[in-house]
Amino acid sequence: MTDDAYLALLTGPGATLGVPPAAVGELAFMDTPAVRAWLDAQGVTPASPELRLLPPEQTAALPEDAERLPVPLGDEELSRLRHETAPQDVARLEEELLAYRDCADGREALLARAVSAGVPPYRIAELTGEDLAAVEAVAG
Repeated sequence: MTDDAYLALLTGPGATLGVPPAAVGELAFMDTPAVRAWLDAQGVTPASPELRLLPPEQTAALPEDAERLPVPLGDEELSRLRHETAPQDVARLEEELLAYRDCADGREALLARAVSAGVPPYRIAELTGEDLAAVEAVAG
């Protein structure tokens, strides 16, 4: 497995690998001179149906003869790409995990606000599923 994501031209059985770049949203590398030159040399546009973007974990499955170009992805772009290439049931779970992360990021502040508002620690624990000892520690 490589650490690089790849743009590749795929037809036939390999065409199911990755996703069209547009499915991932805006990608910074698409406007670079190197990528534009590669697309021109291949005679394709960013919207060509045979153009696919593959995450690093899928590049080993690329056919030997496939035209490919390694591309740099930022963390957010790579996360979006992996989400788009995941099976639908996994993608739904990933969305739940992201929602949890968003909630967990403000966990301490939310618990502190609830305590300050007068919500009893046992009720906070009941509503959040947090351990009562953890809530009481925030309540101090």
